[in-house]
Amino acid sequence: MAAIIMQFGHYTSEAKRAIKEAERLAKSREHSEVEPEHLLFKLVEDHAPIQEAISRANLEANDVLVEVEVELRRLRSRSNRGAIYLSPRMNDLIGRAEGEAARERGTKVGVQHLMLACSQEPGPLRMALRRAGLNAAVLRAALAGFRAEKDDSTTPTAPSKTESSSSSSGDPLEKFGIDWTRKAAQGHFDPVVGRDAELRRVIQVLARRRENNPLLVGEAGIGKKSIVQALAMRIAKGDVPKMLQGKRIVSLDLAGLVAGAKLRGQLEERMRSVVDAIRDSGGETLLCVPSLRELLSSQTAGAANMLAGALQRQELRIIAAAEPGEARKAQEENAALFNRFVGIPVEAPTLDEAIAVMRGVVERFETAHGVRIADPALVSAAQFARRYVPEVQLPKSAIDIIDEAAARVRVEMESVPAELDSQTRRLEALEIQLRSLSDETDQNSKETHQKIADQVESLKPRVASMRAEWDAKLASTSELRSAKQELAAAQRELDAARGAGDHARAGELMLGTIPDLKAAVEKAEGALSESDHELIRDQVHSEDVADVVASWTGVPVSNMMEEETEKLLKMEDRLRDRVVGQDPALLAISKAVRRGRVGLRDPKRPIGSFLFLGPTGVGKTELAKALAEFLFDDEASLTRLDMSEFMEKHMVARLLGSPPGYVDSDQGGFLTEAVRQRPYSVVLFDEMEKAHPDVFNVLLQVLDDGRLTDSRGRLAHFSDTVVIMTSNVGSHLILDHEGTPEELRAMVEEEMHRHYRPEFLNRIDDVVIFNQLGKEDLSGIADILLRKLGKLLGYRRIGLEVTDPAKAQLVELGYEPAFGARPLKRVILKELQDPLAEAMLRGGYQAGDTIVVGYSDEEFTFTKKA
Repeated sequence: MAAIIMQFGHYTSEAKRAIKEAERLAKSREHSEVEPEHLLFKLVEDHAPIQEAISRANLEANDVLVEVEVELRRLRSRSNRGAIYLSPRMNDLIGRAEGEAARERGTKVGVQHLMLACSQEPGPLRMALRRAGLNAAVLRAALAGFRAEKDDSTTPTAPSKTESSSSSSGDPLEKFGIDWTRKAAQGHFDPVVGRDAELRRVIQVLARRRENNPLLVGEAGIGKKSIVQALAMRIAKGDVPKMLQGKRIVSLDLAGLVAGAKLRGQLEERMRSVVDAIRDSGGETLLCVPSLRELLSSQTAGAANMLAGALQRQELRIIAAAEPGEARKAQEENAALFNRFVGIPVEAPTLDEAIAVMRGVVERFETAHGVRIADPALVSAAQFARRYVPEVQLPKSAIDIIDEAAARVRVEMESVPAELDSQTRRLEALEIQLRSLSDETDQNSKETHQKIADQVESLKPRVASMRAEWDAKLASTSELRSAKQELAAAQRELDAARGAGDHARAGELMLGTIPDLKAAVEKAEGALSESDHELIRDQVHSEDVADVVASWTGVPVSNMMEEETEKLLKMEDRLRDRVVGQDPALLAISKAVRRGRVGLRDPKRPIGSFLFLGPTGVGKTELAKALAEFLFDDEASLTRLDMSEFMEKHMVARLLGSPPGYVDSDQGGFLTEAVRQRPYSVVLFDEMEKAHPDVFNVLLQVLDDGRLTDSRGRLAHFSDTVVIMTSNVGSHLILDHEGTPEELRAMVEEEMHRHYRPEFLNRIDDVVIFNQLGKEDLSGIADILLRKLGKLLGYRRIGLEVTDPAKAQLVELGYEPAFGARPLKRVILKELQDPLAEAMLRGGYQAGDTIVVGYSDEEFTFTKKA
């Protein structure tokens, strides 16, 4: 007998006999080792339960034997006559059979478990079974009537209720999953551009012997699912290494898995059927889990534990995706599952990469909507998405914008054009008047009737011509869309024919069908371009993209479409509308921004970093607000951090977030989260002299490298921000100085070096000293404040006019050099706003009135303008 070391106490008598018969067959054929082919041959030849199961599958046992015999004849003969041993493949098969029995809660290993293990054997044996029409899924359903024996009895038992229901429910992968490889072959997925490095890493992880489960980690919307879909498309085309050829990727439908699972254990039974189906495929199926967070939720925790066990036994491979926070949470809550994955970071694409992605998918959107999308529209969509929709990552945000812009043009295109609608309504109105005057005998009525009849006669052909032109162009547009859809379908069929090796069909498509469809597309495009009258606009332009973004964010379209060069060259004038008397500061800021916009700066550092020095109330914070509005079209793009809140050492952690284990440690930091949510923004650190010294240590990295890591390990990039710090250091020198500006700057810098460390000052682009405000400057500020007051009254439809004497008196009352413009605000509040509020409450002013504010006899007067 062969030297076989096995624990036969865990096997039924039939299973032990089958293994011994396989050994005898190997010896009789003079083969070097006992292989799975020997066992399968004897199982099918001698064991009635297996023959009956094959009959249940509507197959013939002899057909299976013929195919296995072909494989037996290919096995190598032994060179010696010594003992015969189990081959490594046979040992693996026995391990799989014992695993099958273990999942049935302590039953012994029977012939049905050995047969299932044979059907899961990769390589030639599985191909032989396929040729005979048998696979693991079919065999499992056929063997459901036989349960492993608990003793040496060979009498088959009836299937359990759970097993019978599971076997009758069909393929669990079809019921609880979506075959992405099939959908890729059918052309349902958009092309994927620019993710070659991540895709190659996924393939490398799948090729590993252990821990071969990729986990794509990245923010929502950056393309994690698209990477898996790209792999499915490559598999469908055969453009993958041999170890992945013929595989299928099945995405787990967690919602369908949970739906209707009311009884305890029902969800786990469904997941078990999925795992069994994947294991039965013999490594041919890769499971995709699109959301690791949903898998680890309280509803599906049991299913997650089952997957963890299957991964530990290396019964399946999983491609999963998760956001960084979800990955960390999964590591804490279910380390057994998480540690089976290999993390693959997926970074957000750059602006150029996002534009390349959009150029790759634009044809699909043109075909779906029946419109043409101009390339400038794609560029504008990426730029606007990055600037105005920072809460959604590229490229998803830009693709969503283009999708809605194309839908907007399509809706306008398929609706009645405004000009045609106007002329049609006018014709209908004239015809109604004509009918009402048809029975009139009065001479004037007859003349009116004739006049209207002439108008109707002249308008009818014009309306008919416009409608005919609209119908023709609408038909051409529909024809173009249909031709593009047929062309796309033909190209998908060509890819499938090439992948299947059908050269005849591929040649027919390449030489006949596709050229004809391309000609049809060109003809339809030519018909559309022949019309001179633009009743239908079938192209998406940058203005359409701007309209969509404006409807999303409320930012005016004119601000988005303004020429960047003209806007930057007039930057000082635009800022001067809000900040008065600080021309040197405006010039310094404008130069830095212009350098950044043309690329003459370090791309990793912030656009500019400035330290504003000056007395209180001279416009330091106001300039930061004006800069945020100028650069990013929204004053809300200003992130303001008051350093008086960070005077204590323990408060500095709030900038980066609480350390792990502390309360709110998963919330992130004030500074890092603000910049992550609005990467295009102005970051203002107000009153820096009040900050704890540790704050400066944090800022060193921001000013030098342009990035900061929060307590959760996430990076916040400051390369698209302007960093402004304000301080009152040296204010007394500015107020008391009467010399030249150079002397003042030298004195202020000496004072500044006494308060701030050299390594901090050395990283700042420029130190801007704000001047003391004079009365002329205060007069300009008064104009700005009065315009704001007039705007508030304008909501009630009440006008406001302030005479020159009144304005001069306001400036005189509000002039205090040590306090800047803030006293002026208080004067306007006390002398104008309070009296106006009382008068309006008494009903003294109503909508349509204009209030004239004057000054006489040392008091302000309020009169209604006549």
